[in-house]
Amino acid sequence: MDIFIKVVQFFLALSILIFVHELGHFMAAKAFKVRVDKFYLFFDWGFSLLRVKRVNGKLRWKFFAKNVPERYTTTEYKDAAGKKQVKYDPIDLNTLDPDDWRRSDSTEYGIGWFPLGGYNKIAGMIDESMDKEQMKQPAKEWEFRSKPAWQRFIIMVAGVFMNVVLAIVIYIGLLASNGEQYLPTAEVNKYGIAVDSLAYEFGFRDGDKILAVNGAPVEDFNRIQMEMILEGGATVEVEREGQPLVITLPEGAVSKMLSKQDVDFITYRTPFLVSDFSDGSTARAAGMEVGDVIIGINDIPTPFYKDFTRNIKQFCDQDITLSVVRGADTLALPMHLPEAGVIGVYLAPLSEFFDLETREYTFWQAIPRGFSKTFTEIGDYWKQLKLIFNPSTKAYESVGGFISIGKIFPDTWLWSMFWRLTAFLSIALAVMNILPIPALDGGHILFLLYEIITRRKPSDKFMEIAEYIGLALVLALVLFANGNDIIKLFR
Repeated sequence: MDIFIKVVQFFLALSILIFVHELGHFMAAKAFKVRVDKFYLFFDWGFSLLRVKRVNGKLRWKFFAKNVPERYTTTEYKDAAGKKQVKYDPIDLNTLDPDDWRRSDSTEYGIGWFPLGGYNKIAGMIDESMDKEQMKQPAKEWEFRSKPAWQRFIIMVAGVFMNVVLAIVIYIGLLASNGEQYLPTAEVNKYGIAVDSLAYEFGFRDGDKILAVNGAPVEDFNRIQMEMILEGGATVEVEREGQPLVITLPEGAVSKMLSKQDVDFITYRTPFLVSDFSDGSTARAAGMEVGDVIIGINDIPTPFYKDFTRNIKQFCDQDITLSVVRGADTLALPMHLPEAGVIGVYLAPLSEFFDLETREYTFWQAIPRGFSKTFTEIGDYWKQLKLIFNPSTKAYESVGGFISIGKIFPDTWLWSMFWRLTAFLSIALAVMNILPIPALDGGHILFLLYEIITRRKPSDKFMEIAEYIGLALVLALVLFANGNDIIKLFR
């Protein structure tokens, strides 16, 4: 059931993002009187689950239908040199049945069967549909290729624009309804940080209090590690035992942090305050109570939760004595630790130890903050892409595909989390689509900018070749990202 909830959230978010993106292209094309032959959610290779079109003045619906043939007939012949050629001739629409879909110039709306994409088929445009038949005909005034370069530019950038707008709208809604909650770094500094082996290697120690990263305080504790990764060669100012200290991350630090992205590099420390017990809890059977604070295992002091988790595993399937504080008393509770190395105790929530910062926004206050949050996320995502294309960081090894995206969704349905992740993915889709790769929006935009600046239009043949190269690059990226996912499954 948990996996089902993740899958449903993934496909719902994907559907929203694709629909909004393609809607941007669609509305811009319609605004400039460019004909859109097809508007599809998901791909309809071979057949579609649903298609709708106005034919002969009436809406026609088809379910599980094969693709309708194009409006051209093909005739093969040999030219004077004996080379085989193909001639494309338009079908005489008057000879078709009045209800034949090919008679109508209206847009065909549909849902394809392959649920990992979507598209507009814009008349007179070389895109992933590779409609060579249409491109061999004389240009019509309602085709994409007949419009001025600035109009074509707007049509191409509209999809990315709509994804950014979607993120802004979602963030405004979330901020207005839920506010913004985060863990202040100043609160974490009550107890200091806990570090893993990699952070220890870099020079951090348990109990350090982080004051600044690259000379600037970081108010939100959860952004500290991101700041270190995005700003290679970062310096971190800490306070250790009351003395200031500057830690400079060594060369290759980013690569090492990314390779251990599933492990806590640095995190907050809290006392081990017992809030509840699991069924069959060993600790509860030994006399532990809610509100107790665990401070030791045998003769090993464990003043913090992280100390406890680091040391408990060495006593699996052994008799141990836990030291706990209850009120003003310190008690010794003997018990047998199960082979799994767990005592069946739940740690108290963060709010028991830290004052989480919550900013409330009215709707009007949420608008500028929604814009600010969106463009901050865009900036962060660009920095992450720079890391991926920098071989020295080995960030490319952490690139994930559909499995990685699906995993970020929680296994319980929380609308606030769903919309937050949808906004993030909308930004990711916008940034990825604007990359100057043929077959992506960014590739088309690059060629249009060239045309606007030089007043020279790339030939249809050049665009066709570029589209094939772009499709190959995109396919390679998809295979690489999803191949990484598969490799991770077997690690």
